[in-house]
Amino acid sequence: MTTPTLTLFYDGQCPLCVREMSQLKKLDKHGRLCFEDILAPDFNERFPQLSIQRANRIMHAQRSDGVMLEALDAVHAAWSLVGRGWRTAPLRWPIIRWFADQAYLLLAKHRYKLSKLLTGEARCKRCSLD
Repeated sequence: MTTPTLTLFYDGQCPLCVREMSQLKKLDKHGRLCFEDILAPDFNERFPQLSIQRANRIMHAQRSDGVMLEALDAVHAAWSLVGRGWRTAPLRWPIIRWFADQAYLLLAKHRYKLSKLLTGEARCKRCSLD
C-alpha cells in the first residue's frame, strides 16, 4: 500500500457523506485516499490546523504536500484519484463552476434534511465506512 495522496475530512454522522466516502474507499485500489471523521473524539488533537466548525460546513481534503482543498475542489480531487474524475470534472469548468459551487454550499448546509429525504435517516450515531 502506498502513502495516501489525499486525506478527506468528512462528517461521520451524515449518511450521505459516509455513503460517498464508502464508494470512494471501495474504488481506491491503490491506497491513495485517507479518511478522517471530523467528529472523532481526538480530531482536534490530530488536526489542529482544521477548524471542526469550518470542516462541518464544507468538505475539506488535504494533499500530501499540505495544500488544503475545499468543497467541490476536494470532491473532484478525490474522485480523480480513483479514476472517476470525469464524473465531477464538469463541475470545475468555467461558468458551470460558480453555479456548482453555489449548489454545493446549499446542499452541504442542508445535508441532514437531504439525507432524511433520500435515506430515511437524517443522522447516524456513528456511520461506518464499509
